Amino acid sequence: MTELPPQMMHHDEDLDAIGLLCPLPVLKARKRLKGMESGQVLRLQATDPAAVIDVPHFCTEQGHEFLGQAEGDGAMLYFIRRK
Repeated sequence: MTELPPQMMHHDEDLDAIGLLCPLPVLKARKRLKGMESGQVLRLQATDPAAVIDVPHFCTEQGHEFLGQAEGDGAMLYFIRRK
């Protein structure tokens, strides 16, 4: 898993899933990614401890590129490039 400084990672869309529990962060990410262009980057903000496992697994299953994660202000930030 790659640790990226949040300010260093460009992203096209931002999704706030803070306070949501599994499987909602991944379900919301899937919905948001469907509306994005191929190659665009989604930054997902989540506090669900399971997201550390769920987000990379979701990317692998759906063919998206998991670019890495970083700690933000009270949440983990996950960066996903749409396939």
